[in-house]
Amino acid sequence: MFLTGSGFTNDDEETFDPDSLKNYQEEYKSTSVGVCSTSSTKVYEDYRLITSVSSAQYQYIHNHMTVDEKTGFLLNEDGFIGVAMGYLFGEIGTEYYIELDTGVTIPVVKVDAKAAVDATNGCSANHDASVIEFVIDSDIAYAYFGGNNGLVSNGNFNNQDDFSGNIQDIRLVSDEKIEDGVLYEARPDTLKKSDETADAFQPVLGGYSK
Repeated sequence: MFLTGSGFTNDDEETFDPDSLKNYQEEYKSTSVGVCSTSSTKVYEDYRLITSVSSAQYQYIHNHMTVDEKTGFLLNEDGFIGVAMGYLFGEIGTEYYIELDTGVTIPVVKVDAKAAVDATNGCSANHDASVIEFVIDSDIAYAYFGGNNGLVSNGNFNNQDDFSGNIQDIRLVSDEKIEDGVLYEARPDTLKKSDETADAFQPVLGGYSK
């Protein structure tokens, strides 16, 4: 399901398999930015609640992200998963490797900004200390992951084995490929943060080989 005519292409019609995160191979060099919260909580929001067409969030999602028709996750051209993060994590379009204490690495891209009032330290949510909030199609995700209370994975992706674990490190991803050091073609400029904030919705609580 393409959000626009551009963005991530999936010509072979493969879908994202969460279990493949256990064998994820990093392609880019990265630098640790430290951990402000080790919380295992991983909530979510539906991308369709981001409705301000002029916002950086909306523009990045609709120009660079694809909805995975199996899981409901949003993936960009690099295969990074869309998440909301606090203001300390830079502009929309910034990519990170989230390393869990289980050894799993989750490649994420900031596609929405947590409202400063909800994450006053710029990193973790005030109410649950969560650092990342997956941005998904909740209808597709519910059909795949299920939930006993009407919420995807009961409101917390930490309930899923593939995403379970506390954050051990967060690393800022560069444009330089690991294996040969060749700089990739410049990615689209990251977009400036807009006035739209994440308090237009309430966070849902509860909870690859390339």
